[in-house]
Amino acid sequence: MNKDIAKMPMPDRLQHLYNVIAGRRFLTKQGLGNEVPFFICPYKPEEAVEMERLQKQLVNRLELAGIRVLNINLYDLSIEILKEREIWERIFELEPTVPKDQLKELLQGVLDPEAHLVPAIADKIESYEFDVLFLSGVGEVFPYIRSHNVLNNLQSTAKEQPTVMFFPGSYTHSLEAGASLDLFGRLHDDKYYRAFNIFHYEA
Repeated sequence: MNKDIAKMPMPDRLQHLYNVIAGRRFLTKQGLGNEVPFFICPYKPEEAVEMERLQKQLVNRLELAGIRVLNINLYDLSIEILKEREIWERIFELEPTVPKDQLKELLQGVLDPEAHLVPAIADKIESYEFDVLFLSGVGEVFPYIRSHNVLNNLQSTAKEQPTVMFFPGSYTHSLEAGASLDLFGRLHDDKYYRAFNIFHYEA
């Protein structure tokens, strides 16, 4: 298995992702050793536009193959929650007048993964029939939503079908430091070890 698939051209990555996700082994959660079926699809932050295009192509190809994808963008979902809770307009009014830290604190409270974000994801999971869950928009919701908090709180909610998080950064494992989600390749404080790098998973 070539461990550098994540550095290969986008068409090769698309083919690998399609082969893996369309495969019976992936959809039936084999080879995970009883771990939650969470997968990280890392990419360089500067590839964000290309990765968004790849993700759309991937969803289309999977749907054509009869594999149903529930595609949740965390940024879009955050806006949905803010509008439902009638805070969206208030955020706009506050933004120019309050310090950034205060705004971040407000958003962190309103979009807290355990209390608000994951229950909103759970509602979508219950409302749709799907075979795989895609999570994107991770970079857009930083710093008020941290990806490891989302994954930690999703463990009991999204365990029936595999989940793939598209992540603008790297997902590294080392004996010294454990596993780490390094957002934008720079922020090294998100310890999360219960996911698999999808580029290291056999089709």
